[in-house]
Amino acid sequence: MPSNTRIGERLKNLRRKRGLTQKEVSKMAKISVAAVTNYEAGKRIPRDEVKIKLAKIYGSTVEDIFFK
Repeated sequence: MPSNTRIGERLKNLRRKRGLTQKEVSKMAKISVAAVTNYEAGKRIPRDEVKIKLAKIYGSTVEDIFFK
């Protein structure tokens, strides 16, 4: 499993690739902006249901984002 920092970088890159702000992602995923910030900083890993939402938003899979 990749480190939290690598997962955070992956999340940040996917968000930027989609041209989304942290605020937009937080609204789409129904989570706080602070949560998005913490995930991208590698300080926290999202719960499974949030992982699924983020994967859908970013057009990716949970496996590609969090386990490769």
